Amino acid sequence: MDPDIEDSCHELLLRLAGRLPDRLLWRFRDWLGEGSMGTLARTLPKTLLKHRIDLDQSEYRLLVAGLIPHGADWHEVSSTLGVDASAENRYTFTTGAPDWVNTVDSVSVVVHATLRGRPDVGEVRESWRHDRGTAEEEAKRVLLVTATSGLPRLTGELQRVLRVLGDEAPSVEVLPTQVELPAYHQAALANSRFVCVGAVDAGHHRLVPA
Repeated sequence: MDPDIEDSCHELLLRLAGRLPDRLLWRFRDWLGEGSMGTLARTLPKTLLKHRIDLDQSEYRLLVAGLIPHGADWHEVSSTLGVDASAENRYTFTTGAPDWVNTVDSVSVVVHATLRGRPDVGEVRESWRHDRGTAEEEAKRVLLVTATSGLPRLTGELQRVLRVLGDEAPSVEVLPTQVELPAYHQAALANSRFVCVGAVDAGHHRLVPA
């Protein structure tokens, strides 16, 4: 796959975190990780329109660059561009796990074992997302990882790991090292805890300043 197209799609899906339902977003990321670009091109624009998710100019350019080469419908794509696409982040984030999480957190243990010292991976952190006005039982784990290459494939791999461990719609945010992060990810990082670090120098790829 053309790396520029892959990067455009990955960045767009990052920007849709917190806006597109988790049950849909993880599937789009899975298709991208598997290289199923035709399926992504047919379904993502329709889904954005169905859920009334408008894109700003930069997001629209990512959609065009990523999916038009793979057969996305021009009319559907152009209809996603909104006059005012800015959306307020309706979530809050906390560092501490909810009471229902076991003292020995199997997910953190497996993620640590999978990513510690791994090539192309920098810092790994996690946060817990809360939808304003909902009960603590509905808190959602958000995994935050920096990586220098293979971001879509790493996202897909980690999603599959979390699904095996019981999270049916995992929230895995694999972040490039040189990009301005959306408000959603900034808020999650500001209220996150350290899990482990890969083989990439964490000093240069640190998600949260020491």
